[in-house]
Amino acid sequence: MTATDVELTRALRELIAALDRRVPRVASVGEAAIARDAQLLRERAVRRLAEIAFDDAAAPFEPLT
Repeated sequence: MTATDVELTRALRELIAALDRRVPRVASVGEAAIARDAQLLRERAVRRLAEIAFDDAAAPFEPLT
């Protein structure tokens, strides 16, 4: 896993955690659309994390020098 992948993984996990902490405001106008967009964003972040993990697992072994 490259340093960029590590940074991206950390950012995606932080994003997912923030979305999980989000409390819907049922009285707010447009809340349904906001909640739907948040759920879609979370799903995309989870998929991207899985892609990074898969790419890392499929990479050839490179011993540390």
